[in-house]
Amino acid sequence: MRSGVAAPARDARIDVRRQGSRPVTDLSVLDLSPITEGGGPAQSMRNSLDLARRAEALGYRRYWVAEHHNIPGIASAATAVVIAHIAGGTSSIRVGAGGIMLPNHAPLVIAEQFGTLDALHPGRIDLGLGRAPGTDQRTAYALRRTLQGDPDDFPRDVLELQGYFRDAGADEPVQAIPGRGRNVPIWILGSSLYGAQLAAMLGLPYAFASHFAPGALLPALDTYRRSFRPSEQLSAPYAMAGFNVFAAPTEEEAHLLRTSARKSTLWLRQGRPRPLPPPDGEFEKGLSSLERRMLDEQGACSAAGSPETVLRQMEEFVARTGVDELMVASQIFDHGARVRSFEIAMEVWSRRSIPRNRDTTG
Repeated sequence: MRSGVAAPARDARIDVRRQGSRPVTDLSVLDLSPITEGGGPAQSMRNSLDLARRAEALGYRRYWVAEHHNIPGIASAATAVVIAHIAGGTSSIRVGAGGIMLPNHAPLVIAEQFGTLDALHPGRIDLGLGRAPGTDQRTAYALRRTLQGDPDDFPRDVLELQGYFRDAGADEPVQAIPGRGRNVPIWILGSSLYGAQLAAMLGLPYAFASHFAPGALLPALDTYRRSFRPSEQLSAPYAMAGFNVFAAPTEEEAHLLRTSARKSTLWLRQGRPRPLPPPDGEFEKGLSSLERRMLDEQGACSAAGSPETVLRQMEEFVARTGVDELMVASQIFDHGARVRSFEIAMEVWSRRSIPRNRDTTG
């Protein structure tokens, strides 16, 4: 653990924007860089950059990719490398990790990686941190060579990482270069009360993985808001939630597009992950009641349908949760249809009575 706490050299706070007395809920993108059947990682990376450029033009606030390992349908395992690819091909949208699974890495390595990214793209890089391995136990062992750890390691690692981003004194024996003085904004990710409690204790923004694990969403948000302590980075609670969107011109097309993600989820839960399959109009008919219930529960935080339906479902979710941002995920097989889904989501969201603030700082 690093000693000493210096004042931040550069502001890493999150601005809570408002229209009058009401908060403005921004839209952001979570990209799992899907590898589709018949495709490959190179095509996934090209698609991700194309989607990021379109998201930037549409006014999405940030574009995050996630660390997953040993999953044939996800190409973002080398997360910092993918972020460099996306940030280098865009100019204004914030780009970051949603997230880096910190138990897989030494904090110094992450500080150097994200310090480098921030040096190359100043003021545009976010760092979301999770405590799960993002994979199965065998792969987790291959990543870090041990499955032994203290439950307190994650909070300590977060604090150590924060220390590397601060301006170090001349007597600091270990420094992150690049990284020192960068103050890259750190988020805590989670799908349970643990992450909410830690984010509140450290005064950090909180992102809940409700796009695939919605069960504890409302209790976690309540815990986070009630327990929040202001920090150098954040003066008031700031919460973001994952939300699946499958938008298309018609209800029928949107629900057909969604079958790719539902089939992929079922395969993953059965322990046989594969590349993202094409839509399958017969898929739902073959589900057992147990499989259907599992998919419905896991996808509870989702919108699927025509533009009007998607807007209504998004508004209902925001009204129920009060989140400051929606992190939109859209696992759709056809890249053109996927881009169109994000276009529809932003188009309908921008027509709401509360206008969005286009400022993309913090």
